Amino acid sequence: MASEMLVNHRDKAFALLKADADKILKLIKVQMDNLTMPQCPLYEEVLDTQMFGLSREIDFAVRLGLVEEYEGKTLLEALERELSALHEASLRK
Repeated sequence: MASEMLVNHRDKAFALLKADADKILKLIKVQMDNLTMPQCPLYEEVLDTQMFGLSREIDFAVRLGLVEEYEGKTLLEALERELSALHEASLRK
């Protein structure tokens, strides 16, 4: 029973982190579609703040043992690749 609860909490924790990562990805996609980042440093700051917040959430979940460190890193790395693509696209524009 206790191991079932732990698995359930782990699943919920990862689902919540994934949902937050998806929200950030949506922000990135909006920027990709509009390529307005160079004209809007505030938007870039919001993305940076969101990324930092997610990294802290992941760190907390890892410390609680709800998420494996590699899972958290995978989420962040995927978003960082998208951010990198956004920066490259905005430079090409």
